[in-house]
Amino acid sequence: MSYFNSMNVSASALTAQRLRMDIISQNIANANTTKTENGKPYRRKVAVFEQGKEPFGTLLNDYLGKYEGSKGVRVSSIIEDNSPFRKVYDPNHPDADKEGYVEMPNVTIIEEMVNMISANRSYEANVTAINTSKSIALKALEIGK
Repeated sequence: MSYFNSMNVSASALTAQRLRMDIISQNIANANTTKTENGKPYRRKVAVFEQGKEPFGTLLNDYLGKYEGSKGVRVSSIIEDNSPFRKVYDPNHPDADKEGYVEMPNVTIIEEMVNMISANRSYEANVTAINTSKSIALKALEIGK
């Protein structure tokens, strides 16, 4: 694995975790949104990660035994969580049904905060990996002095 390849892997993880944090923030912001454009409550979104796609040349090198390492991570899609909406009894709410229940989004603030902490820690770990790579490169340059 080359020096720049390790930085590229960490940089791709930083981008993916930043997008994950953006989605989590959107979920938290819409935790009480009972009506969206389609007339339904907001549905929680989740980022799906996958290994970065490798170009044909890299796959050919792998086949020939010249392995270059991982290409990092990327967000393959953003999916909606299909878990059921929460029903809350609030007969004074404008979106309440005949029995006084309101369908609320399937967002749980505690779960979103745990996911936010996890994404934040992953982001910090990748920043540390980049800083360590930079430090190693600087030390290697000092050897030549």
